Amino acid sequence: MDERKIANAAATAERLMRAYHSHCTAPDLDTLFGLLEAAHSASDRLEKAVGIGFIDVPEFLALKCLRNYFHHHEELRHTVRVIPVAGLPIQTDLMFMCLVPCSLIEEAIGQAPGRFTAQTQAACEYAFHWYGTIVNINPCLFNFVVHAYERLLAAGIRISGDEADDFRRSYDFEADAGHSHFVDGRISTTAGTIDKLLLEIIS
Repeated sequence: MDERKIANAAATAERLMRAYHSHCTAPDLDTLFGLLEAAHSASDRLEKAVGIGFIDVPEFLALKCLRNYFHHHEELRHTVRVIPVAGLPIQTDLMFMCLVPCSLIEEAIGQAPGRFTAQTQAACEYAFHWYGTIVNINPCLFNFVVHAYERLLAAGIRISGDEADDFRRSYDFEADAGHSHFVDGRISTTAGTIDKLLLEIIS
């Protein structure tokens, strides 16, 4: 096993944990893009180090589709809204939403290589939460990091750093308490329909 590649995978995994921590504590468009980039890099480095990436994880494939689209075709600043739910007539188990027009998701899927189009579309339909013409991608981000953390541990990649330690403590607490590590992230509201409310928020 190439120790240099293992070290690179570990360093990239630590960057993923830092990006995730930033996105959880002070989310904005820069933390979102940083997390998408870190996820892409971590999968690539893990694949090179131990022959295992994240490409078979639906959440990763959906996020990879968006990352590639924002990286090569579109500036996310004009199309994505990162919105705290505090003060809104919304019930959900996450503190904020990352809202994207479904037309953008569909365009990003269309940019995927032809042999991956059907697989990418299925991943996006499964991992993202669709509300009429608006899509919330935030639950996918949170759940992907759980998958990534578990895969990194299984591959024997040691992840250090304060952010990784925070995640590890939270993960272990959930395991000890018998709680799921994954979020549901579904949104509900008593103020009319959620589709209309999210459309008003993102407009």
